Amino acid sequence: MKVVEITGSQNNESPPEESLEELLEKAWALRQANFPPEIEINHPQKTTVISVTGHQCALNCAHCGRHYLEGMLTLEEGERRHRLEGNKSFLISGGSTGEGKVPFYQHLDRLRQLKRQGRLNFHVGLVDEEEARALAGLADAVSFDFVVDDASIQEVFGLKRRGEDYLRSYQLLRRYTPRVIPHLLVGLYRGQIAGEYRALGYLRELGATDLVFIVFRPTPGTRYAELPPPPPAEVARLLATARLWFPTTPITLGCMRPGGTYRMELDELALRAGVNKIVNPAPELATLAAARGLRVFTGDECCVL
Repeated sequence: MKVVEITGSQNNESPPEESLEELLEKAWALRQANFPPEIEINHPQKTTVISVTGHQCALNCAHCGRHYLEGMLTLEEGERRHRLEGNKSFLISGGSTGEGKVPFYQHLDRLRQLKRQGRLNFHVGLVDEEEARALAGLADAVSFDFVVDDASIQEVFGLKRRGEDYLRSYQLLRRYTPRVIPHLLVGLYRGQIAGEYRALGYLRELGATDLVFIVFRPTPGTRYAELPPPPPAEVARLLATARLWFPTTPITLGCMRPGGTYRMELDELALRAGVNKIVNPAPELATLAAARGLRVFTGDECCVL
């Protein structure tokens, strides 16, 4: 596996200079040339979402504030719910330690038992080699928040970490797990684009096999609650650029993004930018996709599975 290091001057990627319409046209043409005429609409109700820390998190991230842990189940609750609802898979997530890790390692015995009931997608945060090695044969997929912007890591997460720590963890995970899917949170830094193109540049050099994009969503009770999300056109520019830089790589617009008219506008632009999968799309998306000649099919598990 190729090893890449972060340096001050390396991978200073910037967006293409073409207009958004020109980028969308190029991205759509590449999608048509490299993929069958189909798109997946995903509603992940058959994946049980577990937090190994319950509602606890040592961090108080500016965009989350522990809010998203409230909808997750404990290991005990998740195992029960999984059987009752006949679910197919698990997302293993949780709050972070003060080092930016999701402490799955201490629950390995329980997680091996869960593996008998369904596929496992792990959201693990930063890892060392021992933790990455523990996922070999256990994780069917690893969803990894890929952040290389130091200011985002330190202000948003409150961690004394740098982009090189995330790059190192990503490469360790890829050493031991066949499917490590980088997740890029667009607008993580105060709702602005900051480091996302640079992150794409590193992933292009590393040869990412899949990409998932999610979008900052102002969340009540958090430090970023009053900040607007990035304009849909800016997100679409990033998505179209990703298609140009990764012409044969499956791209997903994931579950976290604002709703309402914002979602409708962004989902239509994402379709034109050549994404392959959209999670919980706006209702009109299926009709728009069919009008573009795409066969629409549905998925019911976490989007990386």
